[in-house]
Amino acid sequence: MKKALFAGLTALIISAPLAAATAFTDAKDAVQYRQAAFQLIRHNMADINEMIKGEVTFDAARVQKRADALVLVTTLPWEAFQVSGTEQGGGDAKADIWQNLDDFLERGEKLAADASLLQTAAQTGDKSEIRKAFGNFARNCKACHDNYKE
Repeated sequence: MKKALFAGLTALIISAPLAAATAFTDAKDAVQYRQAAFQLIRHNMADINEMIKGEVTFDAARVQKRADALVLVTTLPWEAFQVSGTEQGGGDAKADIWQNLDDFLERGEKLAADASLLQTAAQTGDKSEIRKAFGNFARNCKACHDNYKE
């Protein structure tokens, strides 16, 4: 029984990259996917930012919800930049992304790590802790835009 379970899990793990490679029907689909993922990031960031700035009432539970979402959505767009043909079109992506793909993907990993730190800060409900973690998250986001977005 254990051997069968191990064999099944091994097959699943080995085939996962093949499934990921076929997650998009074509380059256009991958571009639309990454743009949608960035819109989700933007939406969740904007809501937290408005609460931190006092433009809307600070709601710790809502910040937590947004931070939880950011932990997930910050992992999404990066694979869509690795689909053949995506460098040809769509959105505000600079060609520098594909010339420096390793750096770009590392920045994506850093953004996801910053989202986790923001989530941890949100769990405290402490606005000053949230502000600090959000500031780090937002600075990393902006730094990537400075280098890789039109």
